[in-house]
Amino acid sequence: MPALRSTPRGPAVPDPAVTDDLARRAAAGDATALEQLLQEIRPEVLRRCGRFLPCREDAEEAAQDVLLQVARRISTFQGRSRFSTWLYTVVANCCRQKYRELKRRAAEQPAPIEPAQFADPRTTSVIAGSRVDLLEALDRLEREHPHLVAPLVYRDICQLEYAEAAERAGVPLGTFKSRLHEARRQVRPWLTGAP
Repeated sequence: MPALRSTPRGPAVPDPAVTDDLARRAAAGDATALEQLLQEIRPEVLRRCGRFLPCREDAEEAAQDVLLQVARRISTFQGRSRFSTWLYTVVANCCRQKYRELKRRAAEQPAPIEPAQFADPRTTSVIAGSRVDLLEALDRLEREHPHLVAPLVYRDICQLEYAEAAERAGVPLGTFKSRLHEARRQVRPWLTGAP
């Protein structure tokens, strides 16, 4: 069983060296390594999905989508960066997709909801509200300025270093920083509620 390491803030997380090794072996076609990798990352994937989606059931569904994407696309992991970097991108994309799906479902099937039975996540928690608002802001940014989404996701949500984030976005570092600055400028009023 792969080694876990403790963090000062919470439960044990997978050892990056172990997950990187499992990911490289899985990318090369080792089915056993893939199964171990999926078991190893499952709790971390759920935790990260919970950062995006305030409802636990939605986060669990997104986590399942992430694990499925990892299993299907592990052969695209080339090992040039840490597996966690590659994984965070998959998490961000799956969570955004889940959010779009939830919005579409809500628009297609409006159903009366008893206010006392189901509280709006925006009013139940500042953290939950900020997550919902962030997903809405990302959705709007993607509609209005799609080239600005990747810099914001890679740097501010996945918290990658600038050089690695620029490489993932496929643009020079200066261009990346410029796009990130513009993305933050665009999104800030949407998150603060300013006109």
